[in-house]
Amino acid sequence: MTEAVELIWDARCATGESCTWDAATASVLFTDIPAGRIHAYAPADGARQGWSLPDIVPSFGLCRSGRLVVALRDRVVLFDRISGAVTPLAGPIDQPGHVRLNDGKVGPDGCFWVGGMDENTDKQPLASLWRITPDGRAERKAEGYINSNGLAWSPDGRTMWHADTRPGYIETFDFDPATGALANRRRLATLSNEEGRPDGGATDAEGCYWSAGNSAACLNRFAPTGALLGKVALPVPGPTMPAFAGDWIYLTSLRDGRDAATLVRHPHMGGLFRLRAPLAGAPVGRFADI
Repeated sequence: MTEAVELIWDARCATGESCTWDAATASVLFTDIPAGRIHAYAPADGARQGWSLPDIVPSFGLCRSGRLVVALRDRVVLFDRISGAVTPLAGPIDQPGHVRLNDGKVGPDGCFWVGGMDENTDKQPLASLWRITPDGRAERKAEGYINSNGLAWSPDGRTMWHADTRPGYIETFDFDPATGALANRRRLATLSNEEGRPDGGATDAEGCYWSAGNSAACLNRFAPTGALLGKVALPVPGPTMPAFAGDWIYLTSLRDGRDAATLVRHPHMGGLFRLRAPLAGAPVGRFADI
């Protein structure tokens, strides 16, 4: 696939992530993980806004109340964008001290799903995937991950996509939207560095999965069977998360861990980018806090 990709905001995030379309405010939200900051961009007029939290912010999701459900290093909170109030919800999460929370999204069940990642140099599959309920329970739903990532759901809510970035595989589960139960775990694809190891993901209206190929500066599109349907080459290394937003796909990216020469060649790393969407995205879930 050949698409024009444009820089929308030269945000210079160390690790831009959790790109999310908020239809209620007509804005694209994303986080800079180590800065502990959530950004908002309004495509209609280019307005920008931001909020700082008292810890790293690996991921977040939208709430029915208008708040955000936010993953911090080892816990999950509710954040009010108007008042700035931070309300504890769940945690500390039962994980090793060198494992932190990472990618998270709200599922069709109205719960916040968030995985962990091992920050040790000698990385081990010690992280889990958690389901955070509106009453603050943290349920371990799957385990054995190094870098849990890529959460997304099919348009009918009955398939959950997930990835482990470090070993480079993409998997799916059968998903019950009423209970959040998982079944029939299956690995669909494994990608090399050259193919684009899977980072954040999103699904489209046809049930196909768009995966940010962090190691290969690309956006990969997979069929529900796991077959690679297409690839969009990106003008910046380190794409992290796609999000469908009307006629567009927005993409976050990172600067962290890149050498000086790479930053000279690609000064806009860490920015927010977009390209035309060939079709609509799957519905964006909202946390059932009301």
